Amino acid sequence: MLIYLPPSEGKTPPGSDDAAGAPVAPQEMLLPQLAERREQVIDALIQTSQAPDAKQVLRVGATVTEEVRANLDLRHAPTAPAQQLYSGVLFDALDPQGLDTSAQARADESVLIFSGLFGVTGFSDRLPAHRLSMGVTLRPFGDDRDPGPLGSFWRRAMSEPLDDHVGDELVLDCRSSSYAAAHRPPSEQTVAVNSFTEADGARKVVTHFAKRARGELVGMLLRAEARAQSIDDVAEIAAERWEVEVRPAEGRRPHQLDLISAGE
Repeated sequence: MLIYLPPSEGKTPPGSDDAAGAPVAPQEMLLPQLAERREQVIDALIQTSQAPDAKQVLRVGATVTEEVRANLDLRHAPTAPAQQLYSGVLFDALDPQGLDTSAQARADESVLIFSGLFGVTGFSDRLPAHRLSMGVTLRPFGDDRDPGPLGSFWRRAMSEPLDDHVGDELVLDCRSSSYAAAHRPPSEQTVAVNSFTEADGARKVVTHFAKRARGELVGMLLRAEARAQSIDDVAEIAAERWEVEVRPAEGRRPHQLDLISAGE
């Protein structure tokens, strides 16, 4: 089974004294055949980030000015494993630093993290601090060097190599909608994870809790005694923490795994 994760807006910048903090090497990441496309987006992001309207193009506020400025140094900045760089709600709940050797190996084999900058990376691929979401459009040059809308850019670039990588593996999809659009495995072999709170028979989605639940579930799967191979395996592990419902795939809609918690 493979696990699809979104990146995190929250990041812990690598220190310059990191033991192996060499600059980013796109060809050394998962799916090295994407290296040329990754270089194209790096060039466009650096160019965009030095323009006066950078924050508007990147769709960020004034509070992340330093992160936008960090984009200018992408080719020379120190790097850290993706699992250490990302520090948002989902990754905090997953607790990568608490994985033992076996769970870490399972994560390196099965977890794919989607990225506006790199398309997709492995759990331990080394990345620099950066700011770029999949929903952004990059057109700083005004010619064929421009990636354009990143969602469609990466969808085209990743289609064949990622389809080959996935093969007939079951995919547990924990991504948000903008990152899910970049690659969609066949619905019959995909399980989308949803999280609900329920009170007085009414269910609602709370985004913050959904991210946390997905992170917790992934952490449970990575630490499980046996690797989950089927939807039933995933549901059985999830049932240790939540009320669980599974809805089968229908047409282009993948299987749905609903994690239900008691609301207030």
